[in-house]
Amino acid sequence: MKTLVILGSGPAGLTAAIYAGRAGLEPLVLDGPTPGGPLITAPLIENIPGFPDGIAGFDFIDLLRRQAEKFGAKFQGANIDKLVPLPGGGADLQLGDGSTLRADVVIIATGASHRHLGIPGEKELAGHGISYCATCDGAFHRGQHIAVVGGGDTAMEEALFLTRFASKVTLIHRRDAFRASRIMARRVLENPKIEVRWNSVVAGLVDPAQGKLTALRLRDTQTNAESTLEVGALFVAIGLVPATQPFAGVLETDENGYLLSSGVRTRLPGVFVAGDVADSRYRQAVSAAGTGCRAAIEAMHYLESLGA
Repeated sequence: MKTLVILGSGPAGLTAAIYAGRAGLEPLVLDGPTPGGPLITAPLIENIPGFPDGIAGFDFIDLLRRQAEKFGAKFQGANIDKLVPLPGGGADLQLGDGSTLRADVVIIATGASHRHLGIPGEKELAGHGISYCATCDGAFHRGQHIAVVGGGDTAMEEALFLTRFASKVTLIHRRDAFRASRIMARRVLENPKIEVRWNSVVAGLVDPAQGKLTALRLRDTQTNAESTLEVGALFVAIGLVPATQPFAGVLETDENGYLLSSGVRTRLPGVFVAGDVADSRYRQAVSAAGTGCRAAIEAMHYLESLGA
């Protein structure tokens, strides 16, 4: 039997494993450094179809994993260091432990991680006042003063979306002008519920010891003066880092580092992509799962073309 390896065990990789497993392909899923991906830390997800009361990220990933195992998927705790294409299709996967795994078909679903502020208390308050996705968590902060940090289009979109729930949104940017497109910046500046704190960075969080976010310590980038901003939540929108390092020099990326593909097909025979590693726009669990489905179906067709 031909070997199908799925890189990543978030919604995209697990959905691909479910479809490939049901087709009798016995896929092998490499968990990677963060099994389940960033979604596994979400305390409650309310926009997954079929869960009217919401579901914790850990529980959702666990259900997908159990479903994949039910249909014959196998899991291995391994990191991939490099993908080496084979002349006839497929690839050799060089793993972190020094071993090499040969795959006739590869589905890359390594995802993307949110870029963090890197300040004390951020990790502890993630999901308890600090979030990286307004679509996911905005509704939990109705009527609160919400802060957003960032200056690109994503930050503009987050701030505008959050005005649906917040009493006020303060957008924090370290420069005196946005990097965002002109139209998005104008929409933010013209929105009466949004105030901009220019030339400011988040220097500290108040107070991780309480287990919730109550205020931010801001530092003026020009004067170094510090101030306190009372908020109920902080949304960090300073970019994502797609997990494409193992494919550097092998697969093409866009200007932001996301893998380029035609649908879910790469330019390499037998190598497909799914989920956030190739999606800089939607970045939702359901959209990732959809591409996981598509990648698995395309992988089936590819194997059929080989007579497998």
